[in-house]
Amino acid sequence: MQKHQLHLCLEIFWTFLKIGPSTFGGGYAMIPVIEREVVGKRAWIKEEEISNIIAIAGSAPGGIGVNASAFIGYRLAGIPGAAAAVIGIALPTFLIALILSIFLMFMQSDPKVIAAFKGIHGAIIGLIVLAAYNMARSAIFDKTTLITAVGTVAILLLLPINPLFMILVGLFIGFVFVKVKETFGIQVSLEKGKEPQQTSYNGYTYYDYFIADGI
Repeated sequence: MQKHQLHLCLEIFWTFLKIGPSTFGGGYAMIPVIEREVVGKRAWIKEEEISNIIAIAGSAPGGIGVNASAFIGYRLAGIPGAAAAVIGIALPTFLIALILSIFLMFMQSDPKVIAAFKGIHGAIIGLIVLAAYNMARSAIFDKTTLITAVGTVAILLLLPINPLFMILVGLFIGFVFVKVKETFGIQVSLEKGKEPQQTSYNGYTYYDYFIADGI
């Protein structure tokens, strides 16, 4: 491993080590923290790319926070970068879970501890709402993406449907709407604020189809 890559991996490890404690609120609660660190502070990932990374991380098996860190680490420094990011983000979680398990064995019935956890629950909800808002800001940019997002939320709330099925449905909707618009000569917006990309397969790549209409 080259000196520059080693330094980058250590930086990746330290960055995700600091993010790791926010895992206490679950994977989605750490998304705003990841976005602030890798997009805002360090500019490792462009703002328009982070939504695609989060979408893929949420679709893949495993926790979304760990998946997102692995994708970002790999993007920056290959497999060593992915390993550094995953270890960094998982280590605090392991230590916190170990300490809390020992602590709760003796203090779980204490009124102050119960009150503290209620406060933590409220903060977690706020973080999840913020993550949803940041994703919607870049992913919802036309009527198709808006209808798809609202319809998906309504279906998941009202019907006992597996989220994986809804991801596949969203993927199918993205393909269909791009082809329909293309057939009728309607300009297709693939990302917010960007013109359609001209590529080799009927004017669009497979990657374009994935991000079309916010998928």
